[in-house]
Amino acid sequence: MSKPTSLASRLYRGDVSYDIVGSRKRWYTVSGIILLLALVGLFGRGLNFGIEFQGGAEFQVPSANCSVESVRTAAQNAGASAPIVTSLGDSRIRVQTEELTPEQSKAVVDSLATTCQTTAGEIKIQLVGSTWGAEITKKALTGLAVFLLAVTLFLTIYFEWRMAVAAIIALIHDVVITIGIYALVGFEVTPATVIGILTILGFSLYDTVVVFDKVKENTRGILGQSRMTYSDAANLAVNQTIVRSLNTSIVALLPVAAILFVGAGLLGAGTLKDLALALFIGTAAGTYSSIFVATPFLCQMKEHEPAMKALAARVAARKAGQERKASEKAAKVVAGGPSGSISDDVASDDDTDEAAAAGVAGAAAVATETRKERPHRQGPRNQPKKQSRSKRGKS
Repeated sequence: MSKPTSLASRLYRGDVSYDIVGSRKRWYTVSGIILLLALVGLFGRGLNFGIEFQGGAEFQVPSANCSVESVRTAAQNAGASAPIVTSLGDSRIRVQTEELTPEQSKAVVDSLATTCQTTAGEIKIQLVGSTWGAEITKKALTGLAVFLLAVTLFLTIYFEWRMAVAAIIALIHDVVITIGIYALVGFEVTPATVIGILTILGFSLYDTVVVFDKVKENTRGILGQSRMTYSDAANLAVNQTIVRSLNTSIVALLPVAAILFVGAGLLGAGTLKDLALALFIGTAAGTYSSIFVATPFLCQMKEHEPAMKALAARVAARKAGQERKASEKAAKVVAGGPSGSISDDVASDDDTDEAAAAGVAGAAAVATETRKERPHRQGPRNQPKKQSRSKRGKS
């Protein structure tokens, strides 16, 4: 009894295949819905930028003798409008406000110290100007642009420009979804958020390159045959790498989920949630885009090439010819079988007749060659002597 093979092995050999490339309209629809929600969050609610990007003041006070609500009330009474108060999970509470003058900052510190029954020296203060925040934003956008340019050049040189375009589309897809969901959730955008986004771009690119490398291997010399189209070969590559992509993503998502849901959610480590949310959303979106967006979009561009159109026509003609021959053969066999069924006896008789006909033809050919090669005898032929009737009667 043969040992059952795993799904990954059957997918790699092509025994089991999912038409991912052929169902690209379905995946585009799913991506469109998610992107629409992300854009609604991005342009409707907007991003909650931290003081590192928009400037402001940050105060961290011990939380042993006060709560988040009491700290918010104390900051508002000191002149801070709409302060953002969060628990850091390490027995401290963080208060973020708009830019304050030195006098306003001192008033907030005194109010927080009185409310939390501590001294002004126990309160950590960080003042960030709007100019510095704008510079941080500019550097973040510059780093993103340089990253995308380097990725485009690498993929163009190693693969081709169409693969580079498909990979960039997938990266933009991941960034927009990550930022949009970030806006919907309302998490604060900090430098840790930027680090998380740049990290997931690298992960998404890695996954896409793995799939594209298999596509490149499967489509090498594809114009010299007529069995499969470019999309067929690319779909086989996606099936061959889908298990690896999913396993890698699951292994990467497990610790990130632990940081996000356990560390930030249950334990209250607020400083981790900015990085963990970006990593979690980006990793999931990157896995989806490398399988269901990048490769189908690449095939869509390749199918517009004249050579690929001619290949698709040859493959379609070959399949149509094979189907026609199969149907004709089936019709002949069914017509000769009992009650319209295929008879093994008929098939064996056909094989016997063909073999007999081939044997007769071969024997005829051998006889012909023998007559051609047989030497002609020279001289008179010896005929038997005729006997007279009298002698035949005596005998």
